[in-house]
Amino acid sequence: MKIGITCYPTYGGSGAVATELGLELARRGHEVHFISYAQPFRLDHFRERVYFHEVEMDHYPLFEHPPYSLALAVALHDAARKHDLDLVHMHYAIPHATSAWIAREMLEGDHPLRIVTTLHGTDITLVGLHPSFRAITRFSILRSDGLTAVSAFLKERTVRDFQVPAERVRVIPNFVNPEVFRRDKEPCHRAVLAPAGERIVMHVSNFRPVKRIPDVLEIFARIARRVPARLVMVGDGPERPRAVELAGELGVEDRVVFLGKHPSVDELLACADLFLLPSRNESFGLAALEALACGVPVISTDTGGLPEVVRHGETGFLFPPGALDEMAEAGLALLSDDGLWARFSRAAREDAVARYSLDRIIPLYEQLDQEVLEGGGGP
Repeated sequence: MKIGITCYPTYGGSGAVATELGLELARRGHEVHFISYAQPFRLDHFRERVYFHEVEMDHYPLFEHPPYSLALAVALHDAARKHDLDLVHMHYAIPHATSAWIAREMLEGDHPLRIVTTLHGTDITLVGLHPSFRAITRFSILRSDGLTAVSAFLKERTVRDFQVPAERVRVIPNFVNPEVFRRDKEPCHRAVLAPAGERIVMHVSNFRPVKRIPDVLEIFARIARRVPARLVMVGDGPERPRAVELAGELGVEDRVVFLGKHPSVDELLACADLFLLPSRNESFGLAALEALACGVPVISTDTGGLPEVVRHGETGFLFPPGALDEMAEAGLALLSDDGLWARFSRAAREDAVARYSLDRIIPLYEQLDQEVLEGGGGP
């Protein structure tokens, strides 16, 4: 197959999944064309059968905001026509699926371009529900030939809030490469991150308010009072300045390391002993899955798709948002009992590989794409 893929190229779960999906499809013999305003951050070197097409934008003075969705539609149209694409896979409904529909209309029937849309989260739970976007979000979803959601939670929200027939949405979860995300990695950065042999607590995100970054610091401060530990904060975003300030207020600034964005998260997770994800909501929780694959127990909230990823009492613990004392106590129990930690670590790795290995998930996308091409997923 010849497949076009559009995603947000910046750091974040959807971009990571879309890029890894494309790379794995290319490894399986398909021709993959990434089409976006910038090269996806995990598309870091040359790969056979992988191409990148940059969406060209012209800042014309008439437009207060450059019309990216229209420029993307033109780029999709050109790629489909010039490279004879069989289908385009859009990650996020708006504007990506909307642009794909425009591109298909522009082809005027000369090219039977099919559209597969993967719903990742905020396109359904936040942005898509805004009155300015709800109608176009639903239109774009229904005009897709194939639809996937990354969790049962997200499928349920899509069906409920956008009146989409349940049979139209197929749950294909996010995935992890167990050869990349594993505990026995070299080089090991543990001695650098925790020079005194402290336990390493880690958080990885884009530091948006939904991640409840202050809660991460509060939980860690409670843990650090009783166990020698270091907190490693990976990522960047609007909440980082307040996080740095709060670390000082809590008296743990000398135990917290802010690394910023890091392209090789797998190397860092391999050093962690505990992963904190106290988000207000997560449609799936890719960061949690990657931590589990590295044998890192996860303390997270029992919201959104996280209960589908973290097995409470087996691979980690789930609590209501804001239950800081309970999260800290669960973290202390794991970090204070080597036998308990080893049992959770082993179960975390085994469960992540058994349920979410790319060898298990990628064929589900291939099957859907083939069905769409054969006409089984029409709008």
